[in-house]
This record gives sequence, C-alpha cells and structure tokens, in this order.
Amino acid sequence: MEYRTLGKTGERVSAIGIGGAHAARPDDPAETTRIIRTAIDAGITFMDNCWDYSGGHAEERMGEALRDGYRERVFLMTKIDGHTAEAAAQQIDQSLRRLQTDRIDLIQIHEVIRLDDPEKVFAPGGAMEALLAAQRAGKLRYIGFTGHKDPDIHLKMLDAGYDWDTVQMPLNCVDRHHRSFEEKVLPVLVERNIGVLGMKPLAAGDAVKSGAATAEECLRYAMSLRTSVVITGCDTMAIAEQAIRAWRDFTPMSPEEMDALRARTAAHAAGGKLEGYKVSDRFDGTTKNPHWLTTAMVTLDAAD
Repeated sequence: MEYRTLGKTGERVSAIGIGGAHAARPDDPAETTRIIRTAIDAGITFMDNCWDYSGGHAEERMGEALRDGYRERVFLMTKIDGHTAEAAAQQIDQSLRRLQTDRIDLIQIHEVIRLDDPEKVFAPGGAMEALLAAQRAGKLRYIGFTGHKDPDIHLKMLDAGYDWDTVQMPLNCVDRHHRSFEEKVLPVLVERNIGVLGMKPLAAGDAVKSGAATAEECLRYAMSLRTSVVITGCDTMAIAEQAIRAWRDFTPMSPEEMDALRARTAAHAAGGKLEGYKVSDRFDGTTKNPHWLTTAMVTLDAAD
C-alpha cells in the first residue's frame, strides 16, 4: 500500500483519500462513521471535506467519525468558499468546530472557477488575508486551492504570486479530451513541487456509467499519474472497500495502457460530454449560492 509525499510539505499521505462530499449521504450517521473508520483502519490517511458540503453536515459527520483517537491518525483537509477575509475567517472557525479539532492540516480555497476569482481572493480584504492569519494563529498548517472548470484559471491562480502547498483538480482517464488539467496544470505542479490532489477520478461517476471504463481502471489510471493523493467519494461500505482494494492492489499503468484507455474513452468523452463539472454549472455550489463567497452560512452554528 503506497504512501506518497505531499509536495514541498514533506507530509506522507496515502495515495487514496476519502472524499468529504459523500460523508453526509448515508441515511444513518453511524454508517458514515463506519465507512470513515474502516478506511482509516485499512491505512488510508487523507480525509477531504468542505465547509459547504451538505450544508455543513458533511464536516459534522466527519468530526464525529474522527473522535476516539481517529483524528490523530489522519491528514485532515477542508475547503472554504469565502472570497472576503471576513467570510473566510468565519468559515474557517465554523469548520474547526464542526470537525471537532483545534487545527486543520490543510485548508483550500474552494471552487476557483471564474476568471476573476484570483483577483478577488488576493485583493485587500480578500480570503488570503484570513487564511494567512489563521495559519499564523495555528488554526491551519498548509494552504491550497481547488477548481474543476478550466485549467487556464488554475494557471492564473498559480501565477498570482503565492507559493501554494497543494492544488486540487479533476484528473481522470477522460480529462485529456477536453480542457485538460493533466496536460496543462499537472506538469507545472510537479515542476514547482506542489502537492497534487486529484479529484473526480471516475469523472463524477460518468466515466463508469457510460461504459467507457470500469471504476477500477479509473482509480488505477488516476493513481498512475504524478498525484500525491487521489480523492474518491465513498457513501457505502461497498464503495469504500472498492477504494481500499484499488489502493492495496495498485500497480502503475504503463504509458501504453494509459494511451489505450484514453483512446477507448475518446468517443464517449469528446467535448466534455462526461465532464459536467467543466461544461455546466451542475457541480458549482458557489454559482448557485453566490452569497457563500461574501457571507458565512451560520444556520448550523446559530447557537455558537
């Protein structure tokens, strides 16, 4: 079972990580705890989450699952949506409470998906001020950003003047067919020794639903890239066990195998047909909820 170095941070993390977007999907919160703890007991150390997932319930459930000593066994990441310093600071504190921890290992700016997002987060009074202040206060250790829309926006963020610890983006066997993060962004991250967090290894499930590839092929392909972690969502024990098997039995694909899989998926994926997160707003939480960028959601924390 492979552990990899998370870029310049020097942290060692499991090559597979558990996605937080699925954490609140089981009807029974105890099932979420069982899924997360099963993964940790199998050796998976990287936990993903976000301030906005399921209205905050995903962080709350993960916080419960990480009780009883499990928090100390993982590298914990979450994301914030706020683009202003005020919103970002409020969201950081809410995430800390929900996750039941006094320090988060990595916080990332979520959904950098608009061309002017870099200017907004780096503007005076922008989110970077809050993140750096929280880092100085010991509330977080490392800082990164995420996005799923266009590699050119990632490149703009990378050239904004900050030395990022991590970057998260879609990396999968259909990405090369439309607005490819693998082709345009991955080489830059490797060159700069920035931790590479691959997400949507199954293209949000559409690569498998289309018949273009199996789940096992998708996970193996993503892990065969120069990723630090491949984050996959697990909302049932069966899916969690599938991820554990893919990690436990992993052998890298050869370049020829990767070429063959991309060729097989080309007809299915042309024009982003399997990547709704690139070509539609179906996956854009902050597009549907623009107030998240400037005002923290407080409903779950009203009693604080």
